[in-house]
Amino acid sequence: MTKKRSLDTICIQGGWEPKNGEPRQLPICQSTTFKYTSSEQMGRLFDLEENGYFYTRLANPTNDAVAAKICELEGGAGAMLTSSGQAANFYAVMNLCQAGDHVVSSAAIYGGTANLFTVTIPKMGVECTLVSPDATKEELAAAFRPNTKVLFAETIANPALTVLDIEKFARAAHDHGVPLIVDNTFATPINCRPFEWGADIVTHSTTKYMDGHAMTIGGCIVDSGNFDWEAHHDKFKGLTEPDESYHGVIYTQKFGKLAYITKATSQLMRDLGSIQSPQNAFLINVGLETLHLRVPRHCENACKVASFLKSREDVAWVSYPGLEGDKYYQLAKKYMPTGTCGVISFGLRSGREGAARFMDRLRLCSIETHVADSRTAVLHPASHTHRQLTNEQLTEAGVDPSMIRLSVGIEAADDIIEDIRQALEHTAD
Repeated sequence: MTKKRSLDTICIQGGWEPKNGEPRQLPICQSTTFKYTSSEQMGRLFDLEENGYFYTRLANPTNDAVAAKICELEGGAGAMLTSSGQAANFYAVMNLCQAGDHVVSSAAIYGGTANLFTVTIPKMGVECTLVSPDATKEELAAAFRPNTKVLFAETIANPALTVLDIEKFARAAHDHGVPLIVDNTFATPINCRPFEWGADIVTHSTTKYMDGHAMTIGGCIVDSGNFDWEAHHDKFKGLTEPDESYHGVIYTQKFGKLAYITKATSQLMRDLGSIQSPQNAFLINVGLETLHLRVPRHCENACKVASFLKSREDVAWVSYPGLEGDKYYQLAKKYMPTGTCGVISFGLRSGREGAARFMDRLRLCSIETHVADSRTAVLHPASHTHRQLTNEQLTEAGVDPSMIRLSVGIEAADDIIEDIRQALEHTAD
């Protein structure tokens, strides 16, 4: 095929293209290692002089096929799988940073990622400044320092549901000679392709919509191949100067658009080892085959549920960027014209205590840490995923203490709404 394939086709047939007589379904290469008859060839593999497989921590055919599918969905140049979305974000940032460097990040991000940036990586000598996703151009610019190496944000923040102005953030990053990394987990490439708006690197928690069935944890990093590392040679010496741990290879010179992903694999994955198992990659691939069907249903159901919640007097507020009148509705229409995601945030007039009573009354919707799979789930972030944050940090991250995060599944919308209705009525008792 000469023209670009549609996302629907990529979901089903991307990544694995069997040759004559090979398995139609992606095989699980459940092997830690791979056999060779020549010591010389094995040496060339270790020297990055030849492509091939020698140890699954670095590369595996099953994993590579799934990474290739996600890469094609995002329109990238190269991708690699990780053991979780957290590992993907950690590797994506630390592939560019070392002790003494600085990161700028949107404050409206997943609580675990916020903790990673504000608590864990500072212990490694990398500082982080949080900025509002609604920051002006001037406010964004003020956050950068000479040692800033990256700007990070989420397309749709979890759980605040702020929508990122990707073009604004991309301009700020590029004005300061650094790439924009965007976590596209909630929107997925079905609804948003950040590279088309200026983002340079995309991450995913494949645990969420890509898996879609709460079966397996995983992550992915996709590089657009568009950021010119050599134009900022002195800022990114890890890519532009010899890597003595690999016989002096210079990634930008040897691998071109694949420099960033190759370095992430040959350095970080080699040394830290947060690889995804081939069985998990296989399961994610099964989920990806229906991603283009499930995501629209999630969005359709979420719009109906959000409208219902908006009509209730016992509901104090509803945040859903796909709902007309929402603060981020216009940005959502710009970047995600076909839909946003299946996650809604809302608060009850009965406050934090009422949230607990409401959730305990639900029958169809279950209380779970998970989000973005086929079953409707509910969570109270202040008590669960973000409980490590202070009230001030919660507010900065856009998380109201009364916030309920509702991940709308793909069951019948009427059944979901009925369960919410009866729980709200019992909460008032």
